[in-house]
Amino acid sequence: MIRLIGVDLPRNKKILYSLTYIHGIGLTSAKKIIKLANIDPEKRTNDLTTEETIALRKKLEENDFKLEGDLR
Repeated sequence: MIRLIGVDLPRNKKILYSLTYIHGIGLTSAKKIIKLANIDPEKRTNDLTTEETIALRKKLEENDFKLEGDLR
């Protein structure tokens, strides 16, 4: 199971749609994040490597996205 910014992402969904479970990320933002992290948008969440997960976490933290707690 992958947990980003305090949110458990669904395992069997494509990462593009899994990221939308994080409050503040829609499809457009998810596409940008995936592109910045150099991840295939067709890849399933449970198929991500450790390096890809770390890259996603870094992109979410370093960009100026208002997510989860900042929005609530």
